[in-house]
Amino acid sequence: MNPNPIDAAEPAVRALAAALAARGLTLATAESCTGGLIAAACTAIAGSSDWFERGVVTYSNEAKTELLGVPAATIARFGAVSAEVAQAMAEGVLARTPAALALAVTGIAGPGGGSPAKPVGTVWLAWGVRGGVCDTRLLQLGGDRAAIRLQTVLLALEAGLAAL
Repeated sequence: MNPNPIDAAEPAVRALAAALAARGLTLATAESCTGGLIAAACTAIAGSSDWFERGVVTYSNEAKTELLGVPAATIARFGAVSAEVAQAMAEGVLARTPAALALAVTGIAGPGGGSPAKPVGTVWLAWGVRGGVCDTRLLQLGGDRAAIRLQTVLLALEAGLAAL
């Protein structure tokens, strides 16, 4: 049985929350393959409204374009699961919110949807601080859908903390 991602992420969320609160900053998320699990883990903590601004679930390509401004041409050229799209998602959520920190994820959690070039477990993570450069990281994760999504949540939260 897989652990509950919200419970499993609590220590990482608390660390990120403390860092954000100490600096008076807020976080916004743009999620695809995690379907809002990062936002859910953050808002499971009492008092999260002090540092969590909002989360956007952009599961479809159209949602990425409409809600975050990811160019359709970028999705067509590189695919939804790419560094370019993850970066555009992070930049888009920063541009559309007052948040100081953005976390964005797009990937293939499985069990289907993978290809030889982008197998199940391929996830792109992007993070950025307002006024800075957005960074990306390719993750090649193992396990079933739940395990891939949990690992993605944890790694995203760690990246956010490291960015501060």
